[in-house]
Formats: sequence, structure tokens, C-alpha cells
Amino acid sequence: MAQLFLRRAGLFTILFLWTATTILSAAEKTAGTLTVHDSLTALNQPATIEAMLTGKSLLTEIGLGGEPIQLLVAGNVVATAMTGGDGRAFLSYTPKAKGTVPFTVRVGDTPRVGVAEAGANLAVWEHRSPIMAVEMVSLMEDALGQGPTVTWPWKDAEGRRPMPDAADELGKLTQFYYNVLYVVTRDKAGGTYDQVNAQARQWLKNQKFPVGHILVLPSDPKALGAKLDEMHAAGWKTLKIGVGRTKAFAEAFLQRRLEAVIVPEPAKGEVPRKAKVAKEWKEVRKKM
Repeated sequence: MAQLFLRRAGLFTILFLWTATTILSAAEKTAGTLTVHDSLTALNQPATIEAMLTGKSLLTEIGLGGEPIQLLVAGNVVATAMTGGDGRAFLSYTPKAKGTVPFTVRVGDTPRVGVAEAGANLAVWEHRSPIMAVEMVSLMEDALGQGPTVTWPWKDAEGRRPMPDAADELGKLTQFYYNVLYVVTRDKAGGTYDQVNAQARQWLKNQKFPVGHILVLPSDPKALGAKLDEMHAAGWKTLKIGVGRTKAFAEAFLQRRLEAVIVPEPAKGEVPRKAKVAKEWKEVRKKM
């Protein structure tokens, strides 16, 4: 009887320790944050999706290295990679059809980091298709700012109303002809590039604008020009027109002998020479 009791007690102890170890192991997983932004590639050309996995260390965010990351398209895993020491992972995917490809990145099977995932879009365009760039604030009512650029109005972005007819007119321009590149100037206090990207995408979706590629830039007047040069060097030579609200946006195009349309009509003295002006979005197509 005593031996049976001891055997049962030993079994109970083993089960208790195993359960406690399992619970402790689960509790010790780091709460990771996974971020990703929109990407652009050409048809049948490999795209590199960059994901960032971070975790909290005291009062700062640090990159989590050595963790598996999966890329999912239509619910299927199409690529895997490991994060480097800075928490970044680079996943390669070659699309076989043009259009917009929603994708998800997530943390794979690991004992160290909890479940985390994030989503974005991959724009798949042909190099020969015309591209128009649209400054995000030109789509919004009363999107005012200081200085040469107008940054995204994060504090009240969700309630910001679109310019009259902007969604309909842009829909007509993109339905059969243009691919649209939405240009967002990031406020330094407005969040990370990935957060800005996600919030801009949600606003466009809520206001029923056509799907496009979102480009987030720093609040530097030279940033757009540098990006235009980079895209041209990468083969995107059909990006020839920009529709914006600010003088700096228009000048970035005009300085490269590209077309620029400003909407709505700005204050006197804010129209660069050779820029076209549309009083409202209904006039934009006539200026192109």
C-alpha cells in the first residue's frame, strides 16, 4: 500500500513539474511586433519583401534576430527567411500576374517569440504602363501645413474628408490607363513608416479610392526628387506626371521635365512656373 502511494505521488510530481515547465515556457515567450510596408515590382520579376521583428527591452524597441519569418500569399506560405541581428528579414517572391497582391508576413514556429503577423500590398506593374503620382494631401479637404511640405495629419486622419469628386475622378484615371502611386510625407511625430503606410492604406480604402502603391517619404523637400530619380533608374520611366497640393511636390516633377498639376488652386505666388492648376478634381483630367 505504501509503495503504491509513493508511486502515485512520484507520478503526480512528474506531471506537476512537466505542466509547470510548459506553462513557464509559454509565459517566457517574447511579445514581438512584426511590421512590413508596401512593395513594388514588375511582372515576372522577383520582389524583395522586407519585414521587421522587434521586441521591448526596458524602455526601447530592439530587433529580434534568429527568428523564422513566413511570407503568405492567398493563405499559402510562398517564402521563408530568418531575421538578422537587427530584426530584419528579406523574403523573395516572384508574382506571375499583374495587379495588387495582398500578402501577410508572420512569425514561424519558434519557442522564443509569440504569435505576430502584419499585412501589406505588393504592386505588380508592367514597365510600359503609365504611372501617375498623387500627393496624398491633395485628396483631403483642408489638409494644411507649415513649410514647403504638408505632412500627413495623423491626429484627425480618420475623420478627414476627401476632396469632392477626388475618388471618382481618380477611379476613372486608373480604371483603364494609369497605375497610381500615392505619395505620403511622414510627420516625424506621426509614427513609424510602417504605421504611416498602414493608416494611409486604411483611409484610402475607407474613402473608396482605387488601390495603388503607397510611398512614404520623410519630411524633406528633396526626398521626392531623389525617389523619382531612383525609380527612373530602376526602369519606371513611364512615371511622367504628378498631381499634388504643394509647391515642393510640383517642383520635384518640373525640375525633371515632367508634368505637374496642382489641385486645388493654391494661394497666389505658390504656383511654380509651367505647373498646371486645377481648381477642383473634376478639372484634373483636362489638365493631363
